[in-house]
Amino acid sequence: MLKKLLAALLLPLAALGFGGLAMAATDYPVQPVKLVVPFPPGGPTDALARRLADALTSQLGQTVVVENKAGAGGNIGSDYVAHAKPDGYTILFGTSGPLAINISLYKNLGYDPRTSFAPIIRIGHLPNILVLNPKVPAHSLKELIAYAKAHPDALSFASSGNGASSHLAGVLFNQMAGTSILHVPYRGTGPALNDLLGGQVSMAFTDILTALPHVKSGALRPIGLASAQRSDALPDLPTLDEQGLAGYDVSVFFGIVAPAGTPEPIVARLNKAFAAALSDPEIRSALAMQGIVQAEDKTPEGLKKFIDSEVDKWSKVIKTAGISLN
Repeated sequence: MLKKLLAALLLPLAALGFGGLAMAATDYPVQPVKLVVPFPPGGPTDALARRLADALTSQLGQTVVVENKAGAGGNIGSDYVAHAKPDGYTILFGTSGPLAINISLYKNLGYDPRTSFAPIIRIGHLPNILVLNPKVPAHSLKELIAYAKAHPDALSFASSGNGASSHLAGVLFNQMAGTSILHVPYRGTGPALNDLLGGQVSMAFTDILTALPHVKSGALRPIGLASAQRSDALPDLPTLDEQGLAGYDVSVFFGIVAPAGTPEPIVARLNKAFAAALSDPEIRSALAMQGIVQAEDKTPEGLKKFIDSEVDKWSKVIKTAGISLN
């Protein structure tokens, strides 16, 4: 009698598809998992995703395939995952842009990072660093701000493009420091770095891995880490927060999400697999070599809270600056 009653209660759910997902969750995974990277192949995000995919394959016992769906600053691939079937077989390797910034830059994004995804795990962040061309007569944050205020038309900062984190880093800097340093957008990090080295622009916020060789050679002067904590790569370099720009942090973060509605057992299975992969000594070493600092809180709840806070933070910055990409 009890079995018949349970069957009668589950029948409407099965008709809606929920029964199938619930049953699938107990056996997950039984087929390859697609890890969508919303950027072109060959870049640092793609390289990190592929390394993790290999490790995750061992953890899950199923092949994890990386699929690149690039375009619109990460929006195309992210929208694809947001509208995929919530069965755990299509997940997103997200970054700051599609998971926190773009919702405030684009009027018709097609998804909301706060509600369209089921957070799985926060991988970590890549610290940014503020570097100057040595021609700029400043050797500390205090000197840089003083010089910028005394010479409002003299300084400029390069970025990899409008709306990029390197652009918003400069916008936030101007807002917090009370400066008006001119923004010069480029088509990518390479051209921006070339002009910074050549002295066509004064400064830039870039990831520490890209800047490190030029800092060590003396071609660029480091002013401070644009993150909440110091980096092992340059342990003696203080953060901008330490130097007086309280709360300044523009690190690029990485997180894994699935479509909203993905069953909790599948989210838990993926979280456990990613956490195990990230604890592997080879993976830890590879991340460190790329300058990535692993997140301390690797729970789905921790990623959810972090995404919400980042959306709020960049929404205020972008609204104040009046930036829009469509």
